[in-house]
Amino acid sequence: MGMQDTAIVGFAETKIVEKSDRDVWELGAEILEELLNRTGFEKQEIDGLILSSSITGSGNCFWSQTTADQLALEVDFCQTVDIGGCSPTAALARAAIAIDAGLCTTVLCLYADTQAAENNARPRGFQQEWQVPQGLLGPPTSFGFISNRYDHQFGLDLSALGKLAVAQRDGALLNDLACEKLRKPITVDDYINSRLIADPVRLLDSVMVCDGASGLLVTSKKNAARKGLTKIVTPIGYGERSTYRASESIVDVTDTGHRVAGARAFKQAGLAAKDIASIHPYDDFIIAIMLQFEMLGFCKQGEGAAFIREHEFNHLGDLPLNTGGGQISAGQCGLAGGGTNLIEAVRQLFGEGDKRQVKNTKNALVTGIGGIPYARNWSSSVVMILTPNG
Repeated sequence: MGMQDTAIVGFAETKIVEKSDRDVWELGAEILEELLNRTGFEKQEIDGLILSSSITGSGNCFWSQTTADQLALEVDFCQTVDIGGCSPTAALARAAIAIDAGLCTTVLCLYADTQAAENNARPRGFQQEWQVPQGLLGPPTSFGFISNRYDHQFGLDLSALGKLAVAQRDGALLNDLACEKLRKPITVDDYINSRLIADPVRLLDSVMVCDGASGLLVTSKKNAARKGLTKIVTPIGYGERSTYRASESIVDVTDTGHRVAGARAFKQAGLAAKDIASIHPYDDFIIAIMLQFEMLGFCKQGEGAAFIREHEFNHLGDLPLNTGGGQISAGQCGLAGGGTNLIEAVRQLFGEGDKRQVKNTKNALVTGIGGIPYARNWSSSVVMILTPNG
C-alpha cells in the first residue's frame, strides 16, 4: 500500500458566489450529497473526514468534530488541516496516509468557506504591534513587497503577467461554476491599467474572497474496484515544506518552499517539469504563478517572464493553466480556495472539462500556498502530481 494505491472516486463543486446567505455546513451538505449520488457510496461507508481551514470556523477548536456532527457522519478519523491555501491538497495527502495506515477506508475531503457568519479570527499580537501600524494590512501588501523585490532582482514584465491573467480569465468564461462577477473578458492592457492595490500589485493580480465549497471522495483502489468504479484519479507524487529557510534571519523572498516540495513530488512520480500535461498552481496573486514556474523547474529563477512568453496556457495550449479560471478569475472560497485548483485538475483527469477539456490528460500538477509571514516568502508550499486511472 501507499499513496499510489489511493483512488479519488468522485469530485464535487458548488457555484462560487460573491456572497451568499448559506453557511459552511449547508455548502458541505451539498458537496456530500453530490459525491454520494455520483459514486454510489452510502453515507455510512464514509469513515473519515478531513477538512481544510475555514475563516468562519477559525475560532472553533473542534471544527472537524462539529462539521462531522452537522453532516451526521460517524467517523473513525477526522482532522482539520490548518496550513492555509495548502490545506485542500494537503488534506488529500493526509487522506491517503490515513487509508494506508488502516485508520479508515473512505474519506470525505471537504473544502468549504463562507462569509455568512462572523469571522472568528483575531489578529495575533505581533500583527497588531508590528505590521498594522506600518500599513501591512494583509496579503496584497505582502505580495507587493515580494513583487518589488523580484522587480529589483530580475525585472518585472507586466505584459507576461498579463498574459497569465488573460489565460485564466478565458478559462473562467468557459466555467459555469465561476463567480459571475468575474466572468467578463479582459485583455493584457486591461490588466496593466487596472487599479493599483499595493504597488505594483494590481486589482487584476488579486483574488476576490467568495463563498463556495468543493470536495473529493477518496478510498483505496481495491475498494474502488469492489464498488465497480473504474474511472479514478490517483496521487503519484507529493511534497510539502513549511517555514522554508526559517533559521535564516534574512532570506530571498523570491525563493520559496516549492523548490524542495516540487523536487520531492517529481521524484516520487518519476517525472520532471517537462513531463507535466497541465498545471493548476495556487493563484492568490498572479506573480505567485510565475514564481512557482521558477521554483518547480519549468524555467530558471528570474526567467519566468521569458517562459511565459514562449508558451500558451489556455486549455488548448501546450501547458494548460488553471483551466477553470483559478481563484483569481473564478473566485477564492476563503481558506478553502485551494480546492478550486485541485478540483479542476481532477475534473480534467476525469475527462469532464466540457468546453475547456484539455487534450493531454496523462497527468496534472497542483500546488498550494499557505500563510504569508512578515519579511519572508509564504509559510507553506505543497505540490502534488495526479494521474488518471492509477
